[in-house]
Amino acid sequence: MTVARKKTLLIACGALAEECFAVIRSNGWEHMEVTCLPAKLHNRPALIPEAMRAKIHENRDRFDQILALYGDCGTGGQLDKMLEEEGVERIAGAHCYEFYTGAKAFEAIADAEPATFYLTDFLARHFDRLIIEGLGIDRHPELLPLYFGNYEKLLYLSQIENAELQEKARRAAERLSLKYEYRFTGLSGLGDFLSRKAG
Repeated sequence: MTVARKKTLLIACGALAEECFAVIRSNGWEHMEVTCLPAKLHNRPALIPEAMRAKIHENRDRFDQILALYGDCGTGGQLDKMLEEEGVERIAGAHCYEFYTGAKAFEAIADAEPATFYLTDFLARHFDRLIIEGLGIDRHPELLPLYFGNYEKLLYLSQIENAELQEKARRAAERLSLKYEYRFTGLSGLGDFLSRKAG
């Protein structure tokens, strides 16, 4: 006898969309669906909790379970407070860098080299639009040292091994005048969390 799995909605940051779909496809989890909040909310983290709440209310009646694939991402605990009120669990971690690498591994990286700027696959793919244009550096190059003058290294935390993205990340490090380092994380952080909730 086959036990029906809970119909599950994953509310994710737009920066995680491709990674979420990849994990779902690789595991054959047809009972899971994904909806995303705009990645640009990272520039205004105070708006994340209520945007998440609206998505929860919009979809609650259609799903047996809703999960949040979001770090705290600068909300200062307000996202967790809202999710507790709504009875929705989120993946552990202050940000996607932490749940891609694992909490202990990220803590060790951050402690060893605190002057590090991080890229994920999403940020490597959209570096010019999100960083250079998003921060106005394309229009005001004098802003570059103000934003990045205290960084020493760019660490590319990669979810898929892709030579084109590695080259984009390397060029990003050059653009910011930072030392470049590459580290493959894979998708086990997302996969492990969803595996525990897949029932």
